[in-house]
Amino acid sequence: MTAKLLAGRVALVTGGGQGVGQGIARAFAAAGARVAIAQRRGEEAEREAAYLHAQHGVEAIGLAVDVTQVDQVEQMIRTVQERFGRLDILVNNAGASFAKRLEKLSDEEMAGSFALNYSSVFWAMRAAFPIMKAQNYGRIINIGSLNGVNAHLFTAPYNASKEAVRALSRTAAVEWGGHGITVNVICPAASSPQAEDYFAANPEMLKAILAQVPAGRMGRAEPDVGPVAVFLASEGSSFVTGSTMFVDGGAHINGVAWRPEVED
Repeated sequence: MTAKLLAGRVALVTGGGQGVGQGIARAFAAAGARVAIAQRRGEEAEREAAYLHAQHGVEAIGLAVDVTQVDQVEQMIRTVQERFGRLDILVNNAGASFAKRLEKLSDEEMAGSFALNYSSVFWAMRAAFPIMKAQNYGRIINIGSLNGVNAHLFTAPYNASKEAVRALSRTAAVEWGGHGITVNVICPAASSPQAEDYFAANPEMLKAILAQVPAGRMGRAEPDVGPVAVFLASEGSSFVTGSTMFVDGGAHINGVAWRPEVED
């Protein structure tokens, strides 16, 4: 029987309707947390919230949120506090990337990537801080990326914005540690609907990547990434902050053969 490490806690997961975010949200619910799912497509968030309640018996809500809009992010935090009376765990998972040569990138594309992958994280953290400070307890988990750590080809906006999140996380860990708040980063390598579609169309790349992953397989969101997130969200992680957890089967050690097709 799974220990209810998060019983009594309230968690908010952005982009929690699918992929890594979904796996983390499901692991939180299994550990006893009440969960808010934020997703741009509200129906996905509501469907996942209903699943969590039916599967684990926890209170769960779905919120339609465009995290590139600061007013919606701030309202998201207020809604969770109003509904549950607290906010213990914030997982900033929503994000996306696209492949394009660096020299062909427009200012708008770079700014859009930072709005989605970096600014949304900053806004959510800033809005959550007063709540967590008053509680003298908070667990913030930001999702980073091996793309930035390993400087993968042709995803410069994503790489740069995700590495900015790591710098933001470390700084917040220093500034907020005295308030019982920890801030950590998970860099995962796990399947998602988008990744599955991409690798189905590029099987040779998948084969090359797996040959360089010590664990010899792709990760799974709920059983592989979820337990690490549960630990970082729990009281047992109170002395872990400012850290990056590579939940990737060892893929960060030597990098992987990531080379998407792009226009010259």
